[in-house]
Amino acid sequence: MGFFMKKVTVNKLEPGMVTAEQILTKNGQMIVDKGVTLTRPLIMRLSFYCVLEVGIEDPDEPKDPETPHFIPAYSQKVKASKEFQTFQFDHSFVLNSLKSSMEGYVFHNQPLDTDDLLEQTVKLFNSCKTSLELFDMLHNMRAYDDSTHAHSLNVALICRRIGKWLKVDAATLDTLTLCGLLHDIGKLKIPDEILNKPDKYTDEEFDLVKRHTKFGYELLKTLNIDPHIKKAALLHHERCDGSGYPLKATQKDLDDFSMVVAIADVYDAMTAARSYRAPLCPFQVIERFEQEGLQKYKPKFILTFLQHIASTYQNNRVLLSNGQSANIVMLNQQHLARPIVQLNDNSCIDLSTRLDLHIQSIL
Repeated sequence: MGFFMKKVTVNKLEPGMVTAEQILTKNGQMIVDKGVTLTRPLIMRLSFYCVLEVGIEDPDEPKDPETPHFIPAYSQKVKASKEFQTFQFDHSFVLNSLKSSMEGYVFHNQPLDTDDLLEQTVKLFNSCKTSLELFDMLHNMRAYDDSTHAHSLNVALICRRIGKWLKVDAATLDTLTLCGLLHDIGKLKIPDEILNKPDKYTDEEFDLVKRHTKFGYELLKTLNIDPHIKKAALLHHERCDGSGYPLKATQKDLDDFSMVVAIADVYDAMTAARSYRAPLCPFQVIERFEQEGLQKYKPKFILTFLQHIASTYQNNRVLLSNGQSANIVMLNQQHLARPIVQLNDNSCIDLSTRLDLHIQSIL
């Protein structure tokens, strides 16, 4: 069944409510997208923009039988599926195990059983039969947990998917997965009030947050694990053009495993909600990667990733930035974020020639 919409004044909004429509400023700029689970920082942001009321999803039946049903959004369809409910349960189980293991190691000097963590993560990965199913699951877990641990688990799953696309061997696949799982372990050394701060970091706070890469390497360097896992903790914020941190290294000095983690890390971060924006849809993320310069990432890895992400959503129905819906009918290999789409009247638009339009969400 689709959701209905009720109007709620901003002063009565509560964290956990889900938007039933886009929320715009008076100038038409989108503040929060449709289908976003509200958080306290997002509600504060709505007040800042003087929004008076918001359309919120209401699962209850309307009293008026003539009230039309809303068509469920793509995310609502995913969340209603048995596959998602099973994945959510399994994801939470592995997440709790990862959290317990990482915190036990960092704070209580307990052994870190990477073999057990790998086995659980691989089992969760294998529960998704296709790339589309995996990314649908991850995109829709956002309302449930967006902690450092959840991000690390998501990055591990994405790293394993990229490894499959790159056709690496089984041992490399397992190492990539562990690189993703442990890449942010250094963030456990950063106070939660700084990591979870809804406002912009001060220069001092940002300098501390950036040190998580060195903290992570220090935490892992004595362990009997593959050296690539240790390097991934240190180098996943480095970029091939030397613009990253902490070493400002360039491609010739960078570890391939770290470069795969870098892509997965950025993708997962971009598709998560932030206090200042709603989650980006896959094509918006592809656009960001293309705009910000592919020179930041190893060409073989980033091109493989973007090609497969775009292909994953080929033939899907999408919402354009002008409010029209369309079907993706053909990818533009030179500009993957801007495919050829077919409108409801069967006319086609090549988005690579219409820079005033972009794909805003998957329907």
